[in-house]
Amino acid sequence: MSEHKKDDISRELRRKRRVISVAMGREAADLVLKNASYANVFTGEVLTADIAVAEGLIAGLGSYSGREERDCTGKLVLPGFMDAHIHLESSLVAPAEFARAVLPHGTSTVVTDPHEIANVMGTDGIAYMLQATEGLPVDVRFMLPSCVPATPLDESGAALEQEDLDGFYSHPRVQGLAEMMNFVGVLAGDEGVLAKLAAASLADKRTDGHAPDLAGNGLNAYIAAGVRSDHECHDLQDATAKLERGQYIMIREGTAARNLEALAPLLCGKYGGRCLLCTDDKHPGSLLEQGHIDAIIRQAIALGADPITAIKAATLNAAQYFGLHDRGAVAPGYLADLVVIDNFQSFQVEAFYKKGILAAENGAALPFPVPVVEPRLTERALHTFQVGTLTAQDFRSSGPQGVVGMVDGEITTVDAGRAGAPDIARDILRAAVVERHKGTGHIGLGFLQGYGLKSGAVATSISHDSHNIIVVGASEEDCAAAVNRVAELNGGIVVWKEGRPVAEVSLAIGGIMSSESLETVNEKLEAAKAAAYALGVNRGIDPFMTLSFMALPVIPTLRITTRGVFDVRTQDYV
Repeated sequence: MSEHKKDDISRELRRKRRVISVAMGREAADLVLKNASYANVFTGEVLTADIAVAEGLIAGLGSYSGREERDCTGKLVLPGFMDAHIHLESSLVAPAEFARAVLPHGTSTVVTDPHEIANVMGTDGIAYMLQATEGLPVDVRFMLPSCVPATPLDESGAALEQEDLDGFYSHPRVQGLAEMMNFVGVLAGDEGVLAKLAAASLADKRTDGHAPDLAGNGLNAYIAAGVRSDHECHDLQDATAKLERGQYIMIREGTAARNLEALAPLLCGKYGGRCLLCTDDKHPGSLLEQGHIDAIIRQAIALGADPITAIKAATLNAAQYFGLHDRGAVAPGYLADLVVIDNFQSFQVEAFYKKGILAAENGAALPFPVPVVEPRLTERALHTFQVGTLTAQDFRSSGPQGVVGMVDGEITTVDAGRAGAPDIARDILRAAVVERHKGTGHIGLGFLQGYGLKSGAVATSISHDSHNIIVVGASEEDCAAAVNRVAELNGGIVVWKEGRPVAEVSLAIGGIMSSESLETVNEKLEAAKAAAYALGVNRGIDPFMTLSFMALPVIPTLRITTRGVFDVRTQDYV
């Protein structure tokens, strides 16, 4: 046995001896939450006891004294909350800033799929996020991106195959393979797709799903291939079909997609044990105004869900699904990740303890060290643009092109015919996607209808999932200027009018995240939205979030790629 192994065993022995001594009442606990009414996720009851903490663990429930004591009379104590599926990049801020935002909401663990930055930086993107989350007071766990790019039709910064992912499975915070969006490849037996599934199985890791409305033998095959969950269910029929076949259902309530109201009936005795809660994408305004997983639980209770069933979906169920057996309950031996709230109705988080140490109180996170990312990865993340200076001529076409018809409040589109030039009176605007990763010079041209812009242009380097630059404008000149400005910023959102940027949000980390505070980013984002609406953008859509999905060629009907307008139904260019 190595000396390192002997030291580990010796430390763990000392830890266990002390926890046992505190549990037995032979010595004082590090922390005691006195007179706490706590949610017992095993029995579905609210019980009352002192909660004793030692060495970061819950040592006992009963009558205890501690070096630090907090009177919790009249309060409720819950296990720390888990987000079962999120893309941290969607917050538009660095991971440490995300942690600062969610700690006051009782979030103890998140399971992230870094496919946004992996589409930009490949394996360097995964490594960057692992380093940027190391040691944060929010435990960030990873599912490895399964579909980079989302489809071979995309031009992303990298293409990840099974062998690219294999080395990450040994990392202690990697839990498995992220959402397998390519269910078509699974059903067809695509060798590359199956290799990724096989590698996850051999590593004894979970594989998450992404297969909206898949049914019948196709669903059977998808689950039989090893896909154990789904977060794309939008109605009870889809969800129950998957529950009946053994999948876990991640009930999603994020910024872009909101399924809680439709799926809240699942939070009952029959199905509640197989449900988890997740946000998928959570933008700055949503985090600041609504909260995180606490907001989902609050809403679920308001919709009639049993409070402890909803809490269990955000704690024990998620922990067990991901094999994190040290958390998710207020019970001896579990991590002392403890949330103190006022009551089940208003569900306001008053304090959060991470491993028994106060991490947030009264709506604010306590200071914590920011992880250091190695200089090579930092430099790589800040220089991801390979785009030359563009002119209006780059955005002009010689003949008619497809018109992508936008739908208010949706990210689906319709085929709106063909056009040869912008026509503001008919709300037909020039749109383009500019490849920005490898300097190919590819610019896919088309038109958008339904965006509403009357003058100027809007451009952003957030364009799912490959994150090239997508632009929509009233003229080719405005499109070129807005894209050039995005490239100058090393990524971001630009609203352009009359020869200058009237609003912009710099997102220099991979072109998708900012190094500024969440509050600052949100302030700039809201100002940019206001500027876009002032230029006539349809208020039935989000000027940037909706636009970002117009480049994702896996959602019907028409999309714009770096090679032009693409019909998802026929799998052909228009």
